[in-house]
Amino acid sequence: MKIISWNVNGIRAVAKKDFFIDLQKMNPDILCLQETKAQDDQVAETLAPVMNYEVYSTSAEKKGYSGTAILTKTPPLAVSRGIGCPEHDSEGRVLCLEFPEFYLVNVYVPNSGNELKRLEYRQDWDLAFFNYLKKLEKAKPVITCGDFNVAHRDIDLARPKPNYNKSAGFMQEEIDGMDRLTQGGFTDTFRHYHPDAHGAYSWWSYRAGARGNNVGWRIDYFLVSEALLPLVSSASILNDVLGSDHCPVEIDLVV
Repeated sequence: MKIISWNVNGIRAVAKKDFFIDLQKMNPDILCLQETKAQDDQVAETLAPVMNYEVYSTSAEKKGYSGTAILTKTPPLAVSRGIGCPEHDSEGRVLCLEFPEFYLVNVYVPNSGNELKRLEYRQDWDLAFFNYLKKLEKAKPVITCGDFNVAHRDIDLARPKPNYNKSAGFMQEEIDGMDRLTQGGFTDTFRHYHPDAHGAYSWWSYRAGARGNNVGWRIDYFLVSEALLPLVSSASILNDVLGSDHCPVEIDLVV
């Protein structure tokens, strides 16, 4: 089973590029999308040309903002939206599909913002999301993927020193949130398979030719419950797929 996660930075925008061609080439069994920037009916309309997939989505109350979606060839047993916390569930950031072997949680974690205005909120979110995952895990193992809006270690961004504790996405408080996940039973699949890979990024600023020069950040992840790790056969970053400021990330499962 091939599962791909991709922050598309606007589903309607990426659909006007090579999205449908890329989808055909990548041919995932499941595709998780973040930052759809569309309401559910707009997501359905935009993805109407897609064949052989069921489409699920959740959108923010604020139009044109946030939002997640999942395309799956395998029908899920159940679908849920949000983490069960009203203070966190108005922005369409979490979409969960239950399958026989696992829960798949697609997430678009809040950005702390250019002036770190949401850093405190982000810390509340990180704890609430961790607790949500651990609650799910009591029933069956969990795969969570998406844009976590944090570079976990120095190796995960091109310029760690000038960004550490100065830039959203590399604040110690955000790093602590990722530590809680990786120390709390969830394995970063890419680092499991590529512990020393430098220059492996999934997001690049649109400014100053960052992508061409590979001045990037790895902020898109697949994290899995320890019980599922033996079933993960590979983890990769598909940095040749364009169309967004993020590129897709992938895991392959033997199920």
